[in-house]
Amino acid sequence: MPNPRLAARYAKSLIDLSIAKGQLEEVYKDILYLKNVFQSSRELVNFLNNPVINSDQKIKIIKSLDSERTGEITKSFNQLLIKKGRENYLPEIADAFIEQYKEYKNIYTVTLITAIPASEDVKNTIIKRIKQNGQMKEVELICVVQENIIGGFILEGNGKRIDASIAYDLTKIKNRFITNEFIYRFR
Repeated sequence: MPNPRLAARYAKSLIDLSIAKGQLEEVYKDILYLKNVFQSSRELVNFLNNPVINSDQKIKIIKSLDSERTGEITKSFNQLLIKKGRENYLPEIADAFIEQYKEYKNIYTVTLITAIPASEDVKNTIIKRIKQNGQMKEVELICVVQENIIGGFILEGNGKRIDASIAYDLTKIKNRFITNEFIYRFR
């Protein structure tokens, strides 16, 4: 069962510890690695969620994942979570850590949705415009392809959405015909 408050508290503790030790970037890379492992292996997540498996076995598995890929802070943190019986929240804590890291570093995540893959020139232009208009120093652009928008783009980020897609325009026109807006103008 998701617990965002618990995940946020553990993530905050890990960020504070890594800042105090001067290893924030290393821990961030470790967490990105773990997040990719969790996303690619549903079996691992199910294993961590299984209450029948004892903590010693879970520590062995996590140690095998951590052995050469992660630093001491991340290893110790993962073992602490398992000892406290919070290992099932590890994927959620990883997400909360990444979110808090980006907030700490003032990195804004913006999603660009297009009908076809965007070229590097388009991506760079969008990042440049976002930085100019929003006074944002760092922008992380996530590109998503959705053919159903037909053309144009949708830009989402910082709680805002700009929909300049053909599908949106067609929906607006369709709604105008449904409400007979054009007929009333001619009378």
